[in-house]
Amino acid sequence: MKVEIYADVLCPWCYIGKRRLTAALDNIADRARVEIIWRSYELAPEEGRIPGTTAAEAMAGWWGDQAPIRVARIQAVGAAEGLELNLHLARPVNTFDAHRLCHLAAGRGRADQMMECLLRAYHTEGLNVADSRVLQRLGAEACLDADQVRAVLAGDDYAEEVRADRCRAAEHGITGVPSLVIDGRPPISGVQPAAELRRLLEHGSPRPHGVPATPDRTG
Repeated sequence: MKVEIYADVLCPWCYIGKRRLTAALDNIADRARVEIIWRSYELAPEEGRIPGTTAAEAMAGWWGDQAPIRVARIQAVGAAEGLELNLHLARPVNTFDAHRLCHLAAGRGRADQMMECLLRAYHTEGLNVADSRVLQRLGAEACLDADQVRAVLAGDDYAEEVRADRCRAAEHGITGVPSLVIDGRPPISGVQPAAELRRLLEHGSPRPHGVPATPDRTG
């Protein structure tokens, strides 16, 4: 079974979805038969590399008086999964290089570890995941070769792979993340409860699923 996960570092729901998917995978009988492929999906390609307003401040601009309630909801859902989502520290930036680093990691069987490092760095530690020094440190944490990480960040390796994922997402009709594509079937939400994700991984889905509405504008 091939499971493609369309995600972006900026999305707290992607961190929540990753944690739930991990729980689902830990509880299936034959984990080895499930191939996980992380796909790039840039939520804010227009963002620069220098952090500006925080995610919480951006949400206030989107949702007005409802923002504190929505922020609290995201944090509560994350906390239930053991995640510390510091939306008052996280500052949206361009994630193109972060996605390129994930493709490097994927070629070495370390994509899951790389995504975990990136998501934690951004959502919990409030780090600038567009900064090459931060990305080099995170690459080391994911056990990638330091020289290879520097070479990727200094050049344009894996840029076409990131763009190809963007086109692939459009072909699938994906407009929000996290979205899962299981064995090429229509995309489904990646923030479903772990028990439902486990059912899908064990038995597949007998019915088509459209792309769900994004839980919040952050993903």
